[in-house]
Amino acid sequence: SNNNPYASFGATLARDEEQNLWSTPHDVTHTEADDDRVLYNMIVVRNQLDKDSEEWQKLNYDIYTLRQTRKEVRSRWKHILEDLGFQKEADSLLSVTKLSIISDSQNMSKARDILLKLSEETNIFPTSWELSERYLFVV
Repeated sequence: SNNNPYASFGATLARDEEQNLWSTPHDVTHTEADDDRVLYNMIVVRNQLDKDSEEWQKLNYDIYTLRQTRKEVRSRWKHILEDLGFQKEADSLLSVTKLSIISDSQNMSKARDILLKLSEETNIFPTSWELSERYLFVV
């Protein structure tokens, strides 16, 4: 995300919770991750532009595309969790928040290995997708 011009534009931990940082507006089940900051900064930049400008249109499209990609990835994860027998728990398992913790470092290491293997050997994530820590908590 260092190539992204929006990666460091004014992101802070304290922000309006109504900003979209997962896949839909008003979703507060997010972590403060790199992809969250990039999306937040894109929204900030877009909101400072004239709605009739070409830059506003392009940023608005990029924001929409990123939100759609996140929705698709979350949907894939939900289907996988449901197929594994977690029909009732799928939504809560995917609701990673700033308060989510992993108390066992050994489990963290195993989860990271599983997540890397999933990203390398499946199409659960788009090819350009940076692994989000959010899915480390899900695993």
